[in-house]
Amino acid sequence: MENLKKQVGIEAAKFVKDGMIVGLGTGSTAKYFVEEIGRRVAEEGLNIVGVTTSNVTFDLAQSLNIPLKSIDEVEYVDLTVDGADEVDPKYNGIKGGGAALLMEKIVATYSNDCIWIVDGSKIVETLGKFPLPVEVVPYGARRLLAKFEDKGYNPKMRLSGDDYLVTDMGHYIIDLHLEKIEDSYALADELDNTVGVVEHGLFNDMISKVIVARETGVEILEK
Repeated sequence: MENLKKQVGIEAAKFVKDGMIVGLGTGSTAKYFVEEIGRRVAEEGLNIVGVTTSNVTFDLAQSLNIPLKSIDEVEYVDLTVDGADEVDPKYNGIKGGGAALLMEKIVATYSNDCIWIVDGSKIVETLGKFPLPVEVVPYGARRLLAKFEDKGYNPKMRLSGDDYLVTDMGHYIIDLHLEKIEDSYALADELDNTVGVVEHGLFNDMISKVIVARETGVEILEK
């Protein structure tokens, strides 16, 4: 599987051209994309600027000598390539298994185009089997947990060791174990309007392509 992940990372890097501002995703598959961009910068003289979606990706990109700017230093991003935890037939998805969903969504929002790179197990008929991450401010987090429990969302505070996990932006994550999301748009709207929620892992209508690593090879799905 690691070899297949590497293949989709390399395939996605082919969409990156000289002069682009490129969103550099986070996760085990996106890592291979970032590494391939680093190789092209070093060996082919690829001229791009990267915008990272997590501290981990920033450190990796910096180690590969990829020129970097923050999202506040650019007017837009030409293309973002990132991973996903689930993708449905409408090309909506769940992200945030790596706890970087807020930075990932900010970069995606200001991107002209987004591509997700995943393995075949991430392609699903209905979202929700993968727990939906909800990033929340620490103040009142237990009240939100209780609110989600009352709604039957089966929430769990995400832990790091014995403590609550703290995101790169200083927040907590509540994972909603929903099993099935009937309407990702309605749930996204509900969470967007919940006080104390900073962001959620539902990424609706944000991508144009999914590059999938399957045992039979690499497949490109387009809207």
